[in-house]
Amino acid sequence: MTSTNTTGSSSASHIDRWQVQLRKGCLDLAILGIPWPERLYGLEILRRLEKDSDMALSAGTVYPLLARLKAEGLFESEWVEADAGHPRKYYRLTAVGRRRAIEMARMWSAFASSLGDLLSPVLKERR
Repeated sequence: MTSTNTTGSSSASHIDRWQVQLRKGCLDLAILGIPWPERLYGLEILRRLEKDSDMALSAGTVYPLLARLKAEGLFESEWVEADAGHPRKYYRLTAVGRRRAIEMARMWSAFASSLGDLLSPVLKERR
């Protein structure tokens, strides 16, 4: 019989998997929030996601997500010729996408607030 060490690699592995799932669950909201004020091309969305949310993702993850959100009517896109280099596909939230982003942001805020209240004694605990 083997025992699981809660402070060892098994625990770290569990936390890593949990963090991945947490980030996946928030990804749609993050993608909807990034181009809120302006249209952006895909690589800009990817870079802002990494810089502003600490979510480092590959283009192979972000572009299919953008395509799915566009298919759901949350984004519109257009190809724009660049001054130098190749044309870029810019994404802009639709009215439906803006409403969805607002609804999701409100839900997230309420959820995070209630979970924060629940976890405040845990966070006060010293190691």
